[in-house]
Amino acid sequence: MRALLVQAASPATYWGYQHSLPFVDKGATLPPLGLATLAAHLPASWELRIRDLHLEPLDDADVAWADAVLVTGMLVQATSMHAVLSRARSLGKTTVVGGPAATTSPAAFPDATHVFRGEAEGRLGILVKALECPGAWPRDLTPTGEARPDLALARVPRFDLLRLDRYATYAIQVSRGCPFTCEFCDIIEIFGRAPRVKAPAQVLAELDALHALGARGPLFIVDDNFIGNRRAAARLLPEIAAWQRARGTPFDLFTEASLDLAAEDALVAAMIDASFSAVFVGLETPDPDTLARTGKRQNLKVDPAAAIEKLTRAGLEVFAGFIVGFDGDDAAAVDRQRAFVSALPIPRAMVGILTALPGTQLWRRLERERRLRTGGSGDQFDRPNFETTMGDEALVAAYRDLLAALFSPEGYFARCERHLDLSPPLRGALRPGALGTVRRALWGLGIIGPRRRWFWRLVLRALRRGPGAIPRAVTLAIIGEHFIRYTEEAVLPRLDRRLAEIRAERAARRPALRVLPGGARAAAPGGPAPSDAREAVPAGVPAAPPGER
Repeated sequence: MRALLVQAASPATYWGYQHSLPFVDKGATLPPLGLATLAAHLPASWELRIRDLHLEPLDDADVAWADAVLVTGMLVQATSMHAVLSRARSLGKTTVVGGPAATTSPAAFPDATHVFRGEAEGRLGILVKALECPGAWPRDLTPTGEARPDLALARVPRFDLLRLDRYATYAIQVSRGCPFTCEFCDIIEIFGRAPRVKAPAQVLAELDALHALGARGPLFIVDDNFIGNRRAAARLLPEIAAWQRARGTPFDLFTEASLDLAAEDALVAAMIDASFSAVFVGLETPDPDTLARTGKRQNLKVDPAAAIEKLTRAGLEVFAGFIVGFDGDDAAAVDRQRAFVSALPIPRAMVGILTALPGTQLWRRLERERRLRTGGSGDQFDRPNFETTMGDEALVAAYRDLLAALFSPEGYFARCERHLDLSPPLRGALRPGALGTVRRALWGLGIIGPRRRWFWRLVLRALRRGPGAIPRAVTLAIIGEHFIRYTEEAVLPRLDRRLAEIRAERAARRPALRVLPGGARAAAPGGPAPSDAREAVPAGVPAAPPGER
């Protein structure tokens, strides 16, 4: 059996770092860990290939080689997924779609021969039989009535099938699930609220496998909440630290965690000892009432600004997610969000408009309230997929201005300076390839770059903190090149076009008025009578259409 495993491509995003990758001479940010994990659980007798469309287009020769094509991706990658399914079908291949998008929205992929939902460990029996012995198999190959798998069943991913040298960062997973109840999050729907954790020996085996293949440098532990099971994290961290020291600290680790990590001094110290250098947290909003309404109560346990400063001073670069468009948000709320983010030492501030993801508590609530519009594309720069209380035009306009401010050179580099002023200098020797990265950055950012003034200002500020701060300053400048260029060249034009569409639709819905003698207004023939208090609108329709109130 020959199986081609395909990772669908994302459009350009803030997370893609497309404008930063040339400086580090890499083709993509992260490898497709999900496919490498799946490959480890397919029969050993199968011939397997993994193709990541972030690195290169799909070759028809690979599709022709395969007996079956297995495609994965998120909702934002659905267009690419459909393109792969179409090509495979045109070449007569059986197809299976899986991963996050297929798990939450299986009906969105009618063009696949089969759908598989959920996790792989111990659950692939029907899929394997269906592919090895084609016949009258159901379209959905997901086993029914089974609990989520124990991660003791997890095998070392097939890292050998990946072109590891083409990725800026390596990846492993330690746990799945999160104990919290954030209304808008689909992680607890996919992986559950009881975190399941690999044993330390399993994690070290994955590190050994990467190390044996020559991997060195940044390694992302992709858990959605690394401290979801704090006792397990506390047991694991000393073992990772010992493993790192025994091998000369080959990896710089980073992960995702809830903000209340800042209250866990022992865990933070253990993370630093294990060579963690960064953590992503979901801050979402500075408004405590909104946090409470959306179930993000863990963020109410600590002062967010104080927590970020504490983590930064400990040696963890914090990059964070923020959301606008919650129920109750208005222009003033977005202004408070801008002031909040601008004052933090967080260069990488990821801000998105709230999206109702399929299967979430938010989705179910909006469905009950009849406010859902579409399933959503996962595209942060599309219109909201539900009727917002703020109104589309006001929300998109405020979001556009927020991103323009945060990712202007002034805004971005000011946050970089705050970060450098608080963070301790990096320890350890430069990684292989670091000198080449520095040379490319000096030329591309410091000599010919349009933002060279900001580059040198940041480097000089780092120098005052000591030579150990300079690599971090150069890294932040490289990251900033993507955020600033992507915002200027792609995001703002897209949002401007979206605003123009919204305004054109509003104008098209507005009935024509004619002016009567004496300046009085009247509706066009067949229209409603005007009101002295407001512009005339069709009978029975609110003054503003749903989603624009």
